[in-house]
This record gives sequence, C-alpha cells and structure tokens, in this order.
Amino acid sequence: MRVLLAGASGALGHSLTPALVAAGHHVFGTTRSGSTAAITAAGAAPLQMDGLDRDSVRSAVEEAKPDVIIHQLTSLRAGINPKHFDRDLAMTNRLRTEGTDHLLEAARAVGVARFLAQSFTGWTNPRPESGDPSVAADESERLDPHPARESRESLAAIRHLEEAVTTATDLEGLVLRYGGFYGPGTGIAHGEDGEMVALVRARKLPVVGSGAGRMSFVHAVDAADATVAAVERGAPGLYNIVDDEPARASEWIPALAAALGAEPPRHVPVWLARPLIGEHGVTWMTASRGSSNAKAKRELGWVLRYPTWRVGFAEGL
Repeated sequence: MRVLLAGASGALGHSLTPALVAAGHHVFGTTRSGSTAAITAAGAAPLQMDGLDRDSVRSAVEEAKPDVIIHQLTSLRAGINPKHFDRDLAMTNRLRTEGTDHLLEAARAVGVARFLAQSFTGWTNPRPESGDPSVAADESERLDPHPARESRESLAAIRHLEEAVTTATDLEGLVLRYGGFYGPGTGIAHGEDGEMVALVRARKLPVVGSGAGRMSFVHAVDAADATVAAVERGAPGLYNIVDDEPARASEWIPALAAALGAEPPRHVPVWLARPLIGEHGVTWMTASRGSSNAKAKRELGWVLRYPTWRVGFAEGL
C-alpha cells in the first residue's frame, strides 16, 4: 500500500520507516526541515511538509496519494521540565490539534481509507480514588479527569486528537497510545546522546518519594512492529502500545542506571522535589498508573521482541 508517514524524522521514524518498507509498502516520509538523507536511506520517498501549514499538508498528501496516513507529528525537544510541562510541549500540542485537523481534512479530500495517529499512555491514565492503583489501565477507561495543573493543556490536546480520529465515520481511524520509548533514536539509547541517558548518568533523575508511580515502556522496534500491524489489521479505536509490565519508578530508574553502567540514582523526598518538578512531576513519580497491552496483542496480532523493560534495558539498548 501507499503509506504517508507524517513525521518520519521523529524518534519512532528511525525504526518505523524501514519497518514499513520491509513490509512491502510504498512509503512517503515527511520532514518539516533539515536533511532528508535518513528517510531516503531507509527506503522511503522524502517530502517536505509543515504540519501546521494547511496548504503544505494538503500538497504533501495530494502528492503521495496514500491509502494510509500515519500521523507521527511531534516536536519533542530535550530539556522538558515537568514543572513547565505545557509550556515545553506547546508545539507538540499544536501538532496534536491543528496538525491532526489538517491531516484529517487532507485525508478526506483525497479519499484516504485508513488513518493512524500517535498518542500517549501513562500520566494520562486516571488515578482511581479507591482500589488498587497498580492495576494497569485499559482502553475502556477515560483520560485522567483531574490532571496536574502543569499538564492540563497537553491532556486537552491528546483528547482532541483521540476524539477527532476515533469518531471519524468516513475513514478508519486508529489511535496508537504509545508508552515511553526507549531504544535507537529515542531519549533512552545506550551510546547515543539521549536526554534521559544524560540525566541518569549525571544522577539528575532521582527517585521521588515512594517511587510508586508506574510507567509503561515500549522498545522502539516493538512500537514500529505494532504500527506496521495496525496499517493492515485492527478495528478503528484506541490501542495501548506498551510492554507487558508497568514499571515502578523505584525499580526502572535504578535498573536503567545499572544497564548504562551509571551510579545508582539519588532518592529525594516529595517536599523537596515539588518546587523543582511541580505537581505533574511528583504525580508521575509517585501515583501514575501503567497501561495494559492486551487489546493490541489480541487484535493486532502483535508479538513483542522485548516483552518487558527488564529484558529491554538489559538486551535492547
């Protein structure tokens, strides 16, 4: 099939572009600026496209004439401060709102049959007022109705994207809620200048409070495999693309340090961390829930190469 990968130069594009090509698809990969050499080297046809420019999006979609669009547009930069989360994600939030609307409009104009969009799962999950917070959230649960003040705009942008895609009636809309990426091209990659790696090596990523907050990870190659599967399989709707085991901060941060050969992380009390990382950062570290991948494995026929972060940190970095 003809596939337009919007955001081919992003973190997942490093693994997803060659995976789509290897699956036999005719891939067009977009980038907003800079070199297109990596896209070409991966076997895709490069296109210049600005996701926030309606005419630019329309032009790229008309040129590619895709059967499927994969919306992977983000603008994630190093140095995101949880205390200023919405400020630091402002451009990505626009790509999740305006960019999504532009791509959907262009998709309808040229008769695209299937539309996949990148979302996120983790801090977006609701935190139950009662019951066991260790129970992984599935796709039937709504997004967190009470997000921290620092992340309200970002959650609203995710909600816009998910509703716009999954309520479409004139095309098949699938939202892939990825967990935290690690592996080649991401912020957690051994031997690469990833932000998370730098923080761990410098002991600037401490365990806050109890460290009971859970994060669901997914290796980049597994995320790419799930996305390739979703090009051809799966009913419209939401899919959590995560590994089998949500990880407590008190476990995964020391494990990552060990995998990188770094010193163990520091432990910081909540009262000391809150002024530095805000309520969003504290909640992420102490109270966030992980996510279930049962639906994606069942309906996409997805088999993980790295079933848990424990295996992935040891063997997949």
